[in-house]
Amino acid sequence: MIVPVTFHIPGALREFTEGRRSVVIENSPPTLGEALSLLWNLYPGVRARMATEQGEIREHINIFIGDENIRYTGGLASPISARSEISIVPNISGG
Repeated sequence: MIVPVTFHIPGALREFTEGRRSVVIENSPPTLGEALSLLWNLYPGVRARMATEQGEIREHINIFIGDENIRYTGGLASPISARSEISIVPNISGG
C-alpha cells in the first residue's frame, strides 16, 4: 500500500532541506525505513546527520510516528499508516 506521509524537519536539519519545515512524501512505502530512503534521496545531506554508515539511526536522533517513538515500535521496520506525521527530533543537551 502506498500512502502520503509528512516528515517534520527540525531546525538543525533545515539547511539540508532547502529551509523546509516539513516534507510531504506523496507516494511513501509502508515502512519508516523505506520512507526515510525516499526523504534521503530528495535531500542527501539529511541522511549523514541521521544515520550511521551502516544505515542505523544515530543515538542522538529520535523519530516519532505520531506520538510513538520508533525505538519501541519496530525501528526502521515500523509501519506507516495513511497520512502519518513523522517527527525527527534530535536530542538536546546542555549543562
